[in-house]
Amino acid sequence: MGALYEVRGHVAVITLDNPPVNGLGYDTRVGIATGIDRAVADPAVTAIVLTGAGKAFSGGADIKEFGSPKSVAEPNLLTLIKMLDDSPKPVVAAVHSVAMGGGLELALGAHYRVASPGTQVALPEVKIGLIPGAGDTQRLPRVLGVETALNMIVSGEPVKSEVLAGLPGQKLFDKIIDGDLLAGALALAEEVGAKGGPHPRVRDMKLSHPSPDAYFGFVRNTVKAMSKNFPAPLKCVDAVEGALKRKFDDGMAFEREIFTALMFTPECKALRHAFFGERAASKIPDVPEDTPQRPIKAVAVIGAGTMGGGIAMNFLNAGIPVTMLEMKQDALDRGVATIRKNYEAQVKKGKLKQDKLDARMALLTTTLNYADVAQADMVIEAVFEEMGVKEKVFRTLDEVMKPGAILASNTSTLDVNAIAAFTKRPQDVIGTHFFSPANVMKLLEVVRGAKTSKDVLATVMAMGKKIKKTSVVSGVCDGFIGNRMIEQYSRQAGFLLEEGATPEQVDKAMEKWGMAMGPFRMGDLAGNDIGWAIRKRRYIDKPGMRYSKTADLLCEMGRYGQKTGAGWYDYKPGKRDAIPSPVVVEMIAKYRTEIGMKPRKISDEEIVHRLVYALVNEGAKILEEGIASKASDIDMVYLTGYGFPLFRGGPMCYADQKGLYNVVHTMKQFAANPHDDATFWQPAPRLARLAAEGKSFT
Repeated sequence: MGALYEVRGHVAVITLDNPPVNGLGYDTRVGIATGIDRAVADPAVTAIVLTGAGKAFSGGADIKEFGSPKSVAEPNLLTLIKMLDDSPKPVVAAVHSVAMGGGLELALGAHYRVASPGTQVALPEVKIGLIPGAGDTQRLPRVLGVETALNMIVSGEPVKSEVLAGLPGQKLFDKIIDGDLLAGALALAEEVGAKGGPHPRVRDMKLSHPSPDAYFGFVRNTVKAMSKNFPAPLKCVDAVEGALKRKFDDGMAFEREIFTALMFTPECKALRHAFFGERAASKIPDVPEDTPQRPIKAVAVIGAGTMGGGIAMNFLNAGIPVTMLEMKQDALDRGVATIRKNYEAQVKKGKLKQDKLDARMALLTTTLNYADVAQADMVIEAVFEEMGVKEKVFRTLDEVMKPGAILASNTSTLDVNAIAAFTKRPQDVIGTHFFSPANVMKLLEVVRGAKTSKDVLATVMAMGKKIKKTSVVSGVCDGFIGNRMIEQYSRQAGFLLEEGATPEQVDKAMEKWGMAMGPFRMGDLAGNDIGWAIRKRRYIDKPGMRYSKTADLLCEMGRYGQKTGAGWYDYKPGKRDAIPSPVVVEMIAKYRTEIGMKPRKISDEEIVHRLVYALVNEGAKILEEGIASKASDIDMVYLTGYGFPLFRGGPMCYADQKGLYNVVHTMKQFAANPHDDATFWQPAPRLARLAAEGKSFT
């Protein structure tokens, strides 16, 4: 693993060989440097070709080494690029499949570049809160022009090689080679090697723009509006402007200064945490990566309602046939019509082609008979959230499904172990908690029962990846990870109303802080009757847990949210705009009087910390109990399923950045509030321990 070296004719071929995407790890960098030195020293070699083995030229930095001493050890990427730049023998980069981040920066250090059609070219550093750090804010504008380069750098999105090669005046690729890329690169290398030097260097290319001040002024305003809370995109603009207005070496120094400063920003730390957290979510401590998986070639969905239809769409999108079962034909017809309507809306917006719609709908079959789903490899139950209903479905599935079929429940709160016990095959039962709308929301909580077999868990996690979900494993508890934590968040929101806040103030404070939606707008969207049903259960199961009665009073008024046109807010027919309701304000004021509560002024900071630290403390309990295996899993649940701000990195990451000592100190102040729940604010054992040791969750 590293880089391979061979000589073909008069050309030395250095091949990056670090699967799966030829990340520029330490061994690979050493291999490239050694190869360059060897080629330069060999009098029989007149040119060098640099390419990548397997499925990529290079995907950039090796994420396995990210943040470790190896990632910056010499020869680092800047050193390698300088070696290419300074090579007395011409270097041809043969780029294919993927050239991203440091991989593209490496290619731009070569004297010539050829590419295969369809190569994905990108500088995605902005997506982890950084700018390119090895010269591409200086080199890319020189080969593509200021405007095209800046668009690529600010967006971080991939562009195909032939699109870039077709731009007028571009100097990124000397040739697009339709056939054998290496043969084409060798031919060019033999040709330029025979000519002798000097050879073109990107750093020496002239750069200009007809009206730079007006252009950069316009771009700054646009980028600022689009990248609120994220500093990196604006810094990309600064760096590219530096390429235009500074000497090359000064521009490089300026880029490095910006890159280093961004590394230590909380936003960059949060984005890197999310980047690695998403990859870490698929790693389960006691389930090896090579665990055999069961084939999933056909899926059945029980229930054609909003959730069942949305779940079915995920599989249809991935090309997996789905059989949807209902008890009545009209329910099936409504479900199919909704799926078709959703796809037609995508066609209308230009996001889906008609032939794709037809192909997906052709994969969908419907039935009223359980016998028709018996041969499915996986069946997902999406019926009413009531244990008696689930029991009936799973006892039937146990009777009819073929041996080895995976039986999954879309329950959002119910006990997966109890559901598994309704069958004679608990090892095949698992929870798959999709979030509504299931065809849109990225999160999938995969709930592992006490008897769920490892191959079932591995299969469902792989399936989640195939249907483009961020899958997070949860153990069995009431509410699993996300809903268990959100209950404490909502409980604190209720106490804040009693103490003097309004729904509008709480929501605005949370939304200003970064949440996609405050707790009361969220309740109105989901349906306040759902929370009411949970609280009624809690009053019996956990009589010691206190809730604000304001939410119950709201539901007693029939104000369930957007679906009834009235909840914590008023809604006009056909619109989702939340209008503050004087009726609700009056109800809250009346309730305060009844309980003898004198309202006080509550700061936005208190609102944010009470709600977010409620998530943190419950999250720490979830870690302590082993419901989640790592803090980053909790953060991924909140980033992908609950509208938690990406630039904060998730509740556990945010707590780490604030310092766990400070979190615990603030929680003690909340515990001293006579109207709050002092018992809840006792730090969870893991939180208390980490804070005392000066450590963090992540």
